[in-house]
Amino acid sequence: MLYQVIQSIFRGVPINMISVLMQILAVLVIIFCVLPIHEYAHGWMAKKLGDNTAAYQGRLTINPLASIDPLGALAILLFGFGWAKPVPVDTRNFKNPKRDMAITALAGPVSNLLAALAGAILLNAISIFAGSIPQAIQFGIAVFFGYFISINVMLAVFNLIPLPPLDGSRIVGAFLSDKALYRYYQNQQFIMMVLFAMLIFGFLNEPLYLMQSWVQSGILWLADLPFRLFGV
Repeated sequence: MLYQVIQSIFRGVPINMISVLMQILAVLVIIFCVLPIHEYAHGWMAKKLGDNTAAYQGRLTINPLASIDPLGALAILLFGFGWAKPVPVDTRNFKNPKRDMAITALAGPVSNLLAALAGAILLNAISIFAGSIPQAIQFGIAVFFGYFISINVMLAVFNLIPLPPLDGSRIVGAFLSDKALYRYYQNQQFIMMVLFAMLIFGFLNEPLYLMQSWVQSGILWLADLPFRLFGV
C-alpha cells in the first residue's frame, strides 16, 4: 500500500506513477463504494433477523458519508486494511442473539469477498478484449483491479480476526458461554490496545498476508472457472 510506496521513495527506489495512481483510485473506490456496502450488509442482515436499529438511525444506506471513518479510511490508504463506522445493532431484537449476531457480523466480510470476486470476473471479461486495448491502458486496468481485489480480500481477512471490535469477535461469540462472552467483552479495551500494538509492530503481517494469499487464490480460481468451462 502507500506506506510501502513512501518507504520506496525514501530508499531511492524508482516507483511507477501509473501503479501508484491506480492504487489510490482502487482505495478511493473501496472507501466510497465498498465500505458503505460492507456496513449496509450488516444492517440489512440485522433487519432480516429482526433488528431495525440501523434503519431507525438512518444507517441502512450506502451513502458513504454515513459510513466513512477518517482514521479507518487513512489506514486502508496506507496499509490496505482499516474500518468504517460500525452499523448499530441491538441484539435484544434477535430471536437467537448469539447466532443472529454472528450471522450479522459475517455479512460484512462476505460482501468484501463478493466484491473481490466481481472485480476478478470483470478483469477476466476485459482481458478477452485486451488485443484492442492500448498496452498502457491494459496495464492501468490490471493494476487497478489487482489492488481492488487484494484490498477487498485483506479487509475480509482482517475483519475476521476474532478480536474486538472486529467482526470475527462477534462470530466467535456465538460459540462462547454467557459468562465467557461477558469476560471477553469486559476486556475489550485492553484487547483492542493489544491488537493495534500487534498491527503497528508488524506481528500480524505474516499471518494476515498468508491468509490473504490463500483466500485470494480461491477467489481467482472461482473467477476463472466460468471462462475455463466455456473455453474463453
